[in-house]
Parts: sequence; C-alpha cells; structure tokens
Amino acid sequence: MPRWLPRVLARIHRLAAEGKVQFTEKALRELEALDIGLNEHDGAEVVLGLTARECAGRVCSPETAEWLYVFKPLVAGTALYVKLVLRAHCVVISFHSGESGDENED
Repeated sequence: MPRWLPRVLARIHRLAAEGKVQFTEKALRELEALDIGLNEHDGAEVVLGLTARECAGRVCSPETAEWLYVFKPLVAGTALYVKLVLRAHCVVISFHSGESGDENED
C-alpha cells in the first residue's frame, strides 16, 4: 500500500461523512448515465465507502498540478471508475463504468 493512501482515504471519508462531496457536471452526467440507478446521494455514499483495495493510484493533473485519485469500486455488480481531487470538498471529476475505456480522457 502506498504511504500516502491511508491519509488520503481518511480525508476522503471525513469529507464524505461531513457531506462535502461535490460532483462536476461531467461526473453527474456520467453518474446519471449508469444503468444501475444511482443518484448524487448514492454516488456520495460510494465515495464514503471507498477502500484501499479499490484504489488504482494517483496521477498529477496537467492543468492544475493537483493529485487526482483513482478508484475502481464494484457497485451493484458494475465495475466503476471514480476519479476525484481533494480540496475544501472532495470533488468527483469522473464517475462512470470502468469498461468505457476512456479513463485517460477525463
């Protein structure tokens, strides 16, 4: 497990428990397009439940130089791709099926 992961997960969980999860317009469209019937509240619950085992790493944003954290949870039998950034809120920037093949285009 990467050394940064426990600290990042603790912050994600704290922000989610405080109701400080925001979705970008893109992430909301992706969430609504899923065939498993999730709404924004459900998406925030997924974020709250993210685990170290579901972490797929982190990448540095070329636009903002911030770390973007990638998770691949399984929800209702669907593999998801969740990318987020930690600011004053936990900002979800991608929330789609992990099989769409566009993970690098977020």
